[in-house]
Amino acid sequence: MRSLASRPVDPVVGQSVSHESADLHVTGEALYTDDLVVRSANVLHAWPVQAPHAHALVESLTTDVALTVPGVVRVLTAADVPGINDAGIKHDEPLFPTEVMFYGHAVCWVLGETLEAARLGAEAVQVQYRPLPSLLTLTEAIGAESFQGNQPTLSRGEADAALAASAHRFSGDIEFGGQEHFYLETHASFVYVDEGGQVFVHCSTQHPSETQEIVAHVLGMQSHEVTVQCLRMGGGFGGKEMQPHGFAAIAALGATLTGRPVRLRLNRTQDITLSGKRHPFHARWEAGFDEEGRIQALKATLTSDGGWSLDLSEPVLARALCHIDNSYWIPNVEVHGRVARTNKTSQTAFRGFGGPQGMFVIEDILGRCAPLLGVEPGELRKRNLYVPGQTTPYGQPVRHAERLQAIWQQLHDSADVVRRQEKIREFNASHPHLRRALAVTPVKFGISFNLTAFNQAGALVHVYKDGSILINHGGTEMGQGLHTKMRQVAATALGVPLALVRLAPTRTDKVPNTSATAASSGADLNGGAVKNACEQIRDRLAEVAARKLNIHPDDVRFVKGVVTGIGFTDREISFADLARDAYFQRVSLSAAGYYRTEGLHWDISRMQGEPFKYFSYGAAASEVEVDGFTGAYRQLRTDIVHDVGDSLSPLIDVGQIEGGFVQGAGWLTLEDLRWDVSDGPDRGRLATQSASTYKLPSFSEMPEEFNVHLFERATEDGVVYGSKAVGEPPLMLAFSVREALRLAAAAFGPGGREAQLASPATPEAVFWALTQARDAQAARDGGTTGAQDDRPFLPIPEPAHQGGIQGD
Repeated sequence: MRSLASRPVDPVVGQSVSHESADLHVTGEALYTDDLVVRSANVLHAWPVQAPHAHALVESLTTDVALTVPGVVRVLTAADVPGINDAGIKHDEPLFPTEVMFYGHAVCWVLGETLEAARLGAEAVQVQYRPLPSLLTLTEAIGAESFQGNQPTLSRGEADAALAASAHRFSGDIEFGGQEHFYLETHASFVYVDEGGQVFVHCSTQHPSETQEIVAHVLGMQSHEVTVQCLRMGGGFGGKEMQPHGFAAIAALGATLTGRPVRLRLNRTQDITLSGKRHPFHARWEAGFDEEGRIQALKATLTSDGGWSLDLSEPVLARALCHIDNSYWIPNVEVHGRVARTNKTSQTAFRGFGGPQGMFVIEDILGRCAPLLGVEPGELRKRNLYVPGQTTPYGQPVRHAERLQAIWQQLHDSADVVRRQEKIREFNASHPHLRRALAVTPVKFGISFNLTAFNQAGALVHVYKDGSILINHGGTEMGQGLHTKMRQVAATALGVPLALVRLAPTRTDKVPNTSATAASSGADLNGGAVKNACEQIRDRLAEVAARKLNIHPDDVRFVKGVVTGIGFTDREISFADLARDAYFQRVSLSAAGYYRTEGLHWDISRMQGEPFKYFSYGAAASEVEVDGFTGAYRQLRTDIVHDVGDSLSPLIDVGQIEGGFVQGAGWLTLEDLRWDVSDGPDRGRLATQSASTYKLPSFSEMPEEFNVHLFERATEDGVVYGSKAVGEPPLMLAFSVREALRLAAAAFGPGGREAQLASPATPEAVFWALTQARDAQAARDGGTTGAQDDRPFLPIPEPAHQGGIQGD
């Protein structure tokens, strides 16, 4: 049996090639779901009727008047659903609700000849609501004990006893915000019914098979009557893993009822107000350290804001608990998790899937406790890094833990951390109104789905008589370069040039029962399946070539489109000629591939097992400069060393690392979701529902110097061509920016004190933090708040959602 990780001579994997659709992207020729509409006639357009209450009962719904609006064809309501009126997998998300659960909840949908007609029809629909009490914040939900789903506990050792025996013991709490996906392409579906009654769904979805299942059960059909295709997505980030299903079901319902194609594409405001986001979290914790600053125990309760329904909140919470250790050995752990139910959109998957929230807690603890322990934060982190032989709190061995130490040291050397920190001290001493700081943080991220059953994939590969190759696989392309990597895998497995391989759109009638393209597992799973299918064909072709070359099939070699034997210099066959020969010998040139990740076990009830195939490692060093007048800051430089195993496609991987880091920095420093929490008529309304009110990272927030290095000599056994996942782990490298901002703000005051920093660490939050530092300095000097630098100061409130440390 061939090794999954070994590479042949002259592989196409490992080469830096551009994204397979790069030319189409930059010229505007790449087709997305909504681009298909202009190719069809008689298309109807859908528009939602959104409720103006955070929580209310629908007492009456009058749609007749909407039908008098010119161009309105139909209003879809619960009465039209032939199957199950639910858009979720847990049957807690009614497609047409009788109880409004968040501000903007769609109670019905209008179909019109034009989008404007549908919009006007939606305005004409008359709905009577009876408002009900609502819960919007985590504080409100916790106070009301409003929880949903499982409440898991992750434990190891004796946390209480270890805390009591610790030389240093601290406690605190923090609440940190969610994040809007803000993909360039909003949710979109385009559905028509063919002459045989087959419902064909074009959808911007990360999980075509689940979209197929939801559409089928809403329509009262079986899955084989529904086909879902995803050409490509203009971004997904997890927001299109579960959330597209209901929108696709609405379009499919309209198409089956009217017999006409239906297009449903949300505008930006609709997308932000209807779809879920990254889960906000609240954490309360106690931590114990020994005299040398090594963690002895951690006890914590993590509460996520799940919104109105469960969606993926349970596995997101489970992954948060599994990543609360990040890269650190914690011998005694007791962490409780729970999901709050609030009257907000149903929060969902987002790049990292709970991992970032879990890591946030331990990084915040170390950042806050380091000055109280009298240890430099980077040194505190280094002392607590995993070493070989240690296991995670859920019992999985931390394989290749030595890479953490190696990456940490390599980053310090390549980024010249020690010398730069000395330069920073000199800068701060000579600039009274500016402070710079540099922070280094590590990442250890587990790769595989929490749900073991999802760790499987299929592929379908065709070799044509002319030697050209078409591959289908179950993964979806959202800009991350998965299709590019799959072409490289196929070209490597068949020993042909990349130009011979074409990739077909993802479709449920080609590869069935697929898992979501998520959990950073797209290349691992689908790459394994593509490789398996290609090897089946190659083995058949090797038999044909062996007969022609008069050698054993094991001695046949496929390299760069030429088929020859070991040691042959005078006889060779082109791949195209061999494919033609195989056809005339009635040898199959098509194969269905399959892959399942081996060695996984996870007991969710006990939160114990080995749920991950391997861990991806990395570290980042970020330097920032903070303005003492405003709290505004610049990212001066970021250096990253990241482990992607033996990269399948280095150019793609570097791009993913850069993009993930910037998206993580956005979550941690800029992106501030704000709901109206007043008792007024707009209670529950999302105030940040457009690009004008929701701050996204842009070029101005990029590090002025950005260096990314792929960790070398990092082959990962048991994974396709020795590679590692790259999608999610880099996002957590952005903790280095937040921790650098904490240090810079603290540098305005005396040392040896806790530096509080709210999240997201907006310029406003940084200003609160540095003002507290100034206050501490003034108190120590016997002066008054804000006296230094001869500047007037307004009274500053406590940082939002930030609890101070209790220590002994």
